[in-house]
Amino acid sequence: MTKRLLAIIILYSCVNFNITSQMPNTFGQLTDKEKHLTTYDKDLDANAIFLYERGDNYFKVVDNSIRLIKEYHVKIKILDEEGFDWGTVEIPLYHHGSSREKVSKIKAVTHNDNKQFNLLPSEIFTEEQSDRWIIKKFTFPKLQVGSILEYSYTIETPYAYNFEGWKFQASIPKIYSEFNAKIPGNWNYNRALIGKLKLDTNDSQIKKDCFHIDGLAKSADCEVLKYSMVDIPAFKEEKGFMLASKNYQSRIDFELSEYNRFDGTSDKFTKTWKDVDYEFRSDKDIGRQLTKKGFFERNVPEELLTEGTDLEKANNIYKFIQQHYNWNGKYSTYGKARVKNAFENRKGNAWEINMSLINLLNSADIPAKLMLISTRELGLPKKVHPVMSDFNYILAHVKIDENIYLLDATEKSTPFGMLPFRALNLYGRVMDFKNESYWSNIIPEQKNTIQIRCQITFNSKTLKPEGVLDFNNTGYFAVNKWESINAASNEDYLDGIKNSAINGFTILDYNLATDKSNDKKVSERIKFEIENPLKGDKVYFNPFLISFFKSNPFKLETRDYPIDFGYPKSYKYQIIIKPPSGYKIGQIPKSALIKFDDSIIELKYLSSQNEKQLIIKFQLNLTGTQFAPEDYNAIKQLFSKAVEFQNKSIVVFEKE
Repeated sequence: MTKRLLAIIILYSCVNFNITSQMPNTFGQLTDKEKHLTTYDKDLDANAIFLYERGDNYFKVVDNSIRLIKEYHVKIKILDEEGFDWGTVEIPLYHHGSSREKVSKIKAVTHNDNKQFNLLPSEIFTEEQSDRWIIKKFTFPKLQVGSILEYSYTIETPYAYNFEGWKFQASIPKIYSEFNAKIPGNWNYNRALIGKLKLDTNDSQIKKDCFHIDGLAKSADCEVLKYSMVDIPAFKEEKGFMLASKNYQSRIDFELSEYNRFDGTSDKFTKTWKDVDYEFRSDKDIGRQLTKKGFFERNVPEELLTEGTDLEKANNIYKFIQQHYNWNGKYSTYGKARVKNAFENRKGNAWEINMSLINLLNSADIPAKLMLISTRELGLPKKVHPVMSDFNYILAHVKIDENIYLLDATEKSTPFGMLPFRALNLYGRVMDFKNESYWSNIIPEQKNTIQIRCQITFNSKTLKPEGVLDFNNTGYFAVNKWESINAASNEDYLDGIKNSAINGFTILDYNLATDKSNDKKVSERIKFEIENPLKGDKVYFNPFLISFFKSNPFKLETRDYPIDFGYPKSYKYQIIIKPPSGYKIGQIPKSALIKFDDSIIELKYLSSQNEKQLIIKFQLNLTGTQFAPEDYNAIKQLFSKAVEFQNKSIVVFEKE
């Protein structure tokens, strides 16, 4: 055998810098600094901290088979009771057929002052998570504030592609994190540094003849790697207004690009999009599943494919697929789609449902293509080269009269031309089997509004405010509203509205205006009354009967990753108040206008009055969806002001 030299591997965005201090790594030994640490001065809010973390990945021959070995060792200090969650450890292990990952050498000890409490083998449990995954799970004994939790284990895996890399950043800070690897030249990996943090150690050396298999004359050279970071800040996730955290958390990703066998043959894993296009076109689970026009033409009403304009036909086909299928909640991936079986069973995963949609659209001579995307929680797909594990979902990419429509028929409440929120992940890859595939942006529905209009008078006898509230929700707000209406009884639904209103709010009558509503719009009217707000000779009244925001959703001091709203939003509120008989308007909130320079975010608060009535208007427009981290403080302040307007606005009526 000729000796194989290690191929050059690309490492993006790394810097070279070696740490001079050597961190301790002997299991069971603690430094005085670790023992006496009670707070972390770089993050005083931290409830726990990684004192030390190390991983070692290398290849080894086990029972005449090559295995990837992954060793892990960590020490975590608990700083307060909120850090107790770190006292439970889960180790996921993959298996498929006769191949499976194994974990061994599990050691865990709780350090409390000068005492050690060891985990017993009987305290390690196994849970079946799915047909492909099991979880080894344990909880540290004698857990308390100040405990240092130390554990280590070794995973043996037959899957070389599971050489995935290393996550430097977690939800709590780390004082030191180190990743070591030894890769024989037979395995070539692409790798990339993700996130804004820089490496403190980035060391690569060639070790000669480091990997040997019995029976072969020559040994392979290895690349020996060492990466480390020190004083790693916590990644503080702000739920609701961001894409997947994995897009921004600092880590090193490895992707197997090529495996050169010892017999001279090789497998190439990193491919061009031309390679992927060809494979998809001929694959029995993808390309061939999109050639079932004859089956669908025989099994649907003929008029579905022939009557109306192309846009009308596309709408009817979309609604037919929505009603025909019940989505099983699974996304699925390659090798899992059977559109004929799914159609006959009236149930399927997202691939099967949307492939059926594409088949039917093409049967009606409406150009429809498969669009590969990743859902928001999976993360953004890489554009440098195809990484098929980055994709877990498909859409129908449809062209009608030069207009592009992205369709997903899994949800029965999603209107034509809109996507479920999970699919709003910036861009995807359109698989054009006649030409080359290409990237295409995901543009969300632009008109998404919550509009509330209110008219109030005061009962002449009881001084109780009473009136009507008109709700008009459009776009994604309408979809969410329909889901709420359909998921609850009428009583529970109205209780939800009452609970979101100010204290003392009572619903007298409710009407859903079906003649003014459709799949992208919901119109409702509520008649109500409120408890008497009279205090002495004055009436104190909060004009915001229902608030859009109870509190500011942006709470971090700083944020170093983008803000993502998913889709443009507009919140509108208007109330017209006629003063109680014998009272005059004594105090009203001041008007205000706050906006970004380009008006992409705008907050209006207007109050006006005459002798007969008071009018207050509130409007928050978010016409953009993606904002840079540098905009965080301005957005946070704007939302703080919006919350203040809604929760602290007071109108005072005084006796004449």
